[in-house]
Amino acid sequence: MADTARNGAFVEFDRVQKSYDGETLVVKDLNLDMPKGEFLTMLGPSGSGKTTCLMMLAGFETATHGDIRLGGKSINNIPPHKRGIGMVFQNYALFPHMTVAENLSFPLEVRKMSKSEREEKIKVSLDRVQMSEFGGRRPAQLSGGQQQRVALARALVFEPELVLMDEPLGALDKQLRESLQFEITHLAHQLGITVVYVTHDQTEALTMSDRVAVFNDGRIQQLAPPDKLYEEPENSFVAQFIGENNTLEGTVKEIKGDKALVQLDDGELIDCKPINVSKAGERTRVSIRPERVETNPARLREDAHTLKAEVQEFIYMGDIFRTRLRVAGKDDFIVKTRNAPDQVRMEPGQQIEIGWLPEDCRALDA
Repeated sequence: MADTARNGAFVEFDRVQKSYDGETLVVKDLNLDMPKGEFLTMLGPSGSGKTTCLMMLAGFETATHGDIRLGGKSINNIPPHKRGIGMVFQNYALFPHMTVAENLSFPLEVRKMSKSEREEKIKVSLDRVQMSEFGGRRPAQLSGGQQQRVALARALVFEPELVLMDEPLGALDKQLRESLQFEITHLAHQLGITVVYVTHDQTEALTMSDRVAVFNDGRIQQLAPPDKLYEEPENSFVAQFIGENNTLEGTVKEIKGDKALVQLDDGELIDCKPINVSKAGERTRVSIRPERVETNPARLREDAHTLKAEVQEFIYMGDIFRTRLRVAGKDDFIVKTRNAPDQVRMEPGQQIEIGWLPEDCRALDA
């Protein structure tokens, strides 16, 4: 296969497949192009193929079929240490017998850099992650967050063009994780490096990424910027996996242009945007985000759809109220409303009317 970059892509997966036993494919016919400087997150449940893709890119796993290219050149047969890729793992992977400075010096020594050049790069790298005072300490003398900062500094010290991160914040507590998410994203954009980040945490993916590739069953289900992924899921899996989502089962009655008329299983007729349905008679799963549902339909446009609902539970969560309703025969329909002065508290058993706009309701695959 000729070494050429598609559309000026920096990282390319070209029809890549991976099987460990010669029968079951863990990664199925993967095509993916990444421009230079992009922060791309591979997101998905355990066993979806995301980490295997990262390991093939790093060179720790070999593709069973297809080609992986970096800057237009095939790297299938290049060993990991010659790919010039920085790596950050969840378990930090620091050398316990070395100081922080020695840990950072190691990848520079491998690249045969002079002592003065090494010292300069180590200083710059530790400054970047606010760890300049810790050069003489060993990993065991550092907290989890500090160790992860050192692991990040070591991945960046030799100025790689590509950095791979595998669940790097998974072992940290919520507050520390959130502050490091911001720092990593800021650093990546500031240095202009390309990042492939693997996580199963959807909030992390939506917060940090330029684009997110949602994996399931060895395939990318959708590849899009975070807002598009959330607002416009292309199938039921993505709608359920990204954020919270209400689903109602039904059958398509007709499709006219950008509207599908769906009959819900309890007989109600509603208008939706047809996404994964193409003809009348098809079963569908209708998707509506909790924050798109209005508990006061008078606030909506005339073409809004309204349904009767019964309050099951009303929960105060500080900035929002979370109401669980019985809608169209289902007890798990969630509405999120902002904690505003005009928000009326609701009681279990109360009968109310809810509504939403047709464009906020999507007819997906069943």
